[in-house]
Amino acid sequence: MTTRRKFLAGASAGIALSTLPTIAQAQTPLAMPPLLDATKTGRFDLTAQSGSTNFLGQAASNTWGFNQPYLGPTLRVSHKNEVQARIKNTLDEEISVHWHGALVPGDVDGGPHQTVAPGAQWNPTLPINQPAATLWYHSHIHGHTGRHVQMGLAGVMQLSDGLDDQRGLPSLYGVDDLTLVLQDRRFDRRGRAEYSIGMHEQMMGFAGDTMLVNGQENTLATVPRGVVRLRLLNGSNARIYALALSDGRPMHLVASEAGLLDQPIALKQMTLAPGERAEVLVDFTNGRDVTLVTILSSNTSMSGPGSKSGAIILPFTVDPTLKPRITKLAKSLGGSLPQLPGTGLTRREFTLNSAMGGGMMRMMGNSGNLHSINGAPFDMATINFDVILGATERWVVAGGMMMHPFHIHGVSFQVLSENGGPPRLQNRGWKDTVLVNGQAELLMRFDLPASRELPYMYHCHILEHEDGGMMGQFTVS
Repeated sequence: MTTRRKFLAGASAGIALSTLPTIAQAQTPLAMPPLLDATKTGRFDLTAQSGSTNFLGQAASNTWGFNQPYLGPTLRVSHKNEVQARIKNTLDEEISVHWHGALVPGDVDGGPHQTVAPGAQWNPTLPINQPAATLWYHSHIHGHTGRHVQMGLAGVMQLSDGLDDQRGLPSLYGVDDLTLVLQDRRFDRRGRAEYSIGMHEQMMGFAGDTMLVNGQENTLATVPRGVVRLRLLNGSNARIYALALSDGRPMHLVASEAGLLDQPIALKQMTLAPGERAEVLVDFTNGRDVTLVTILSSNTSMSGPGSKSGAIILPFTVDPTLKPRITKLAKSLGGSLPQLPGTGLTRREFTLNSAMGGGMMRMMGNSGNLHSINGAPFDMATINFDVILGATERWVVAGGMMMHPFHIHGVSFQVLSENGGPPRLQNRGWKDTVLVNGQAELLMRFDLPASRELPYMYHCHILEHEDGGMMGQFTVS
């Protein structure tokens, strides 16, 4: 039987859609992460805990999660409200909780300077004030972020303004509004998850051979015969997905990381890099089943874990007994496209460096890091630069020999250009993470403070690159 197991064997140029498994071959219903709705209470609790998870129906794996054995609940909070969080750490090593995409001050951002020791508790107040969006949260301990996310310390966070029904957007959690955490994982012969980091993984990032959605393998999503919303998160350490639907129907992009667009954009294919999120609408009114696939999963032309390849992500089957709530695609979404001033601004240039050949040996000998930004590997004690509060800046980011998902804490940004031309359609909206494939030019306004003691980060979101030194930090004051 064909499954998503060993989905990266071989190095074909794409996926032959005729070879996809039939819907009947995937029998396990996909489960949504538990919903923790704090829109009314304005508070939530997360407990980092150890557990055991049987991913493949073989031997169980030792895992971590928030409030459960693996991954965490979907947090739903108001988009404009103070939220009281209580983070407990019952693990035997320190963690942090970074609110990826949340526009909050540096003192509650949850970066590598804000650790929660074993047995300790962190009680931040998050002053949320931004458009409705799909964010996520994850541990962000320098040198250990890749392992922590692999173990399961991650989850989705929804900022809600309660207006989706007025917009004509699907909003019923787990029915026509599906949260999908995409991860590739690697398992040993007994079916236990493993995270082994050799030189290849340090250079290219960790890539798995098995596709998980919401921590589950070989599942099936059941949907009504209507319009369905998919909230997609690439929660993988390094894998870049190019998503498509197996019958060629479009995905209608309605939101990027930082909120809704002004109107949907029909895409036949959409790239999703680690850390990126996207909300898309899929029209099932024709009653036909379809499979979400990745038709390309690559970073370089090298063979192996970074090669071009095809994979099944998730089959969908239409249940005619489910009454559809939304049967027409929304035309106007009420979101905005960024239009920041692009002249007369402070300009900063960043080159994302990975050591190769003799440079590899020098960097390993000098600092133990294989990766850097502008030739300087990350140092917890070094502030790389200071930004004036309220300033708008232009950043030019170059990726070198690889593609790098670039994330900035504390801001949403506009992608002004990619390789000298206009940004890709999927990058028209507000972003907090962008895949740099060559060079990207970004504009952003810094409206929130970050101190020297608790600065903001900027880094590659290939987690092994971040852990290996491809990160910097800055203040805003």
